[in-house]
Amino acid sequence: MKPVKVITFGEILLRLSPDFAKNSAAVFVGGAEANVAASLAQWGTDVAYISKVPENGLSKDIVSQLGLKGIATDRMIWGGERIGLYYLAQGSDLKHAEVVYDRADSAFSTIEAKTQDWDALLGDAEWFHWSAITPALNENMVTICEEVLKAASRKGMTISTDLNYRSKLWQYGKHPIAVMPTLVQYCDVIMGNIWAANLMLDTELDEDAIGTNTKEAYLQQAEAVSTAIFSQYKKCKRIAFTFRFSDGPTHNRYYTFYNHDNVISISKEYETNEVVDRVGSGDCFMAGLIHMQLKGGNDQQIIDFATAAAYSKFFVKGDFNSTSEKDILKLI
Repeated sequence: MKPVKVITFGEILLRLSPDFAKNSAAVFVGGAEANVAASLAQWGTDVAYISKVPENGLSKDIVSQLGLKGIATDRMIWGGERIGLYYLAQGSDLKHAEVVYDRADSAFSTIEAKTQDWDALLGDAEWFHWSAITPALNENMVTICEEVLKAASRKGMTISTDLNYRSKLWQYGKHPIAVMPTLVQYCDVIMGNIWAANLMLDTELDEDAIGTNTKEAYLQQAEAVSTAIFSQYKKCKRIAFTFRFSDGPTHNRYYTFYNHDNVISISKEYETNEVVDRVGSGDCFMAGLIHMQLKGGNDQQIIDFATAAAYSKFFVKGDFNSTSEKDILKLI
């Protein structure tokens, strides 16, 4: 296997954005963890992606596309019947009602417990990234997550997660709070937002403070929530929260919060009325955290780069970001 610094693990997806008036649809390769890998590869961080895909021509074409982005795919698991799909109107947000998932019984979601040599697949990589989307798929995937997290922990890898909450995926009878705390205990870096932390880790939120809808109140809540997470999850040393607000189809206001061992850093605030595609901005933020930490950046450099990277994704069509490191640094 090709030596890499980072391994991301999750479900590969195809996104269809239909244009019925033209009897056509834009097709994008995606999936949260693949998005992270694509950004890392774009910026020169050696990265491999692990998913499971069927043995067919479509899968081989998709894997080839990942390779063209610079992502190592020699750890992919082959088998199963189908690749998952999702349908999303162009420019829409994954958290909004427009998204329709068609991913039941996908190859990835049917990985069986105790069938993979995770120690071998992880190799000598330094960093392992996963997200809350995987244990949302079914109860079996919770077991798979714990298997690979234990292997990454045994190897001393830095482990990160994104608390990305998808209500339409948690449909197998388990609430995230019953699942996520056990998995998050393995993590060194946690990314998400204060609302996802509340839903998945049962951290408290001051609803009266949040109701004021002020930046000061949001950042105060971020500090309180991150402090609570540090107290509960002793392995975690770094927490990043994003704040993204939209007042219209092409509007976005964006800033972020970073707490490293109770030292807080805040990004600049970005705003635009020219959003092209919202999908993958959070994944690009996560990639920025990983990339700059591996480069040895200080806390402010890490959060500044990650935030600018996420903002740059708003202007790129598709799930993957193609903005260069040089152009991202110009935004800071």
